[in-house]
Amino acid sequence: MKNLIDAICEVSTYDFSDYSEKSFKRRVEKVIEDHRINIGDLIVKIKNSESFLEEIVKEITVNTTEIFRDTKTWQTLKNDILRKYKDKESIDIWHVGCSTGQEVYSILILLNEIGMMDKARIIATDLNTDVIDVAKKGVYKFREIDEFIESYDSVMMTNPNGNPNHIDVPYQKYIIINRRKNIIKIKPLLLNKVEYYKHDIILDGNIFGRKFDFIFCRNVLIYFNHQLQNKLFEFFYENINDDGALIIGRHEGMLGQISGKFKKIESIYLKNIS
Repeated sequence: MKNLIDAICEVSTYDFSDYSEKSFKRRVEKVIEDHRINIGDLIVKIKNSESFLEEIVKEITVNTTEIFRDTKTWQTLKNDILRKYKDKESIDIWHVGCSTGQEVYSILILLNEIGMMDKARIIATDLNTDVIDVAKKGVYKFREIDEFIESYDSVMMTNPNGNPNHIDVPYQKYIIINRRKNIIKIKPLLLNKVEYYKHDIILDGNIFGRKFDFIFCRNVLIYFNHQLQNKLFEFFYENINDDGALIIGRHEGMLGQISGKFKKIESIYLKNIS
C-alpha cells in the first residue's frame, strides 16, 4: 500500500497518505480484483499511463450520494436552521466532495421552498471530473425509485415537529421519474444554479476568496485518518462565517478539542464563537 501511495504521489498531485488505512486498502483490493492485476503491475501501469492513473484514482475515491440522504439532517435544516438566514442578503454554500450532486440539489429544493434560492451562491467541488459532469446534467440511474420517493416525502411531505410553515411539496415539482428506465431527472428549475469545480480539498484549500454560511462535507471525512480529519475540521472552522454551519455525514463526528468549537444538532455543526 505504501509503495502504491508513493507511486501515485510521484507521478501526480494526488496524495492518499492520510487516507484511513483500512478504507484505502479495501478500495485498492477491489481495484486489483476488478482489473485482474497484482499490486506490482498496478504500480508499473500507474507510472506509465496518465489515463490509467486517473481511472484508478476515480475508482479509489468514493462517490456514493443520494437526494435527502439521512432524512433527519434535512428535516432539521428545513424546519430549524435555514429560515434563520432568510434576512441575509446572500447565502454562500460550499459542497466539498459533491460527487454526482444529489445533495446539492437537495439543498436547492429546500432553499427554493423558503424563498432563498435566488440569493444563494453555491459552489460544488470534487476530485473526480466524471461525477461533476453527471451532477451538471442532473440525470440519475436509480434501482430503487420507491426508496428515493420515501426519502423525499419524509422531508417534503411530512411535518414531524408541527412546523406551522410546513407545506406539502410533491416530488413532481422538482423531479421527473421514468420508472421504465429507472431514471430520475432534475427539472431545469434547479439546473445551472451551481458553480462546479474540480478541486482537491487537501491540497487546494479555499481558492474562492470568501467564507461560507454552510459547508457540506458529507461522507468524505470518514475515509481520512484522525489527524487529517482534525486538520480539515480546523480548516472548515476558519472558512465558515460566525453564524454558519458545517454539515457532515451521519457516521462522522468530531473528537477532541475541535468539538468545542461547534454546537451539534443532528449532523449539523453550528460554529461556536463564544
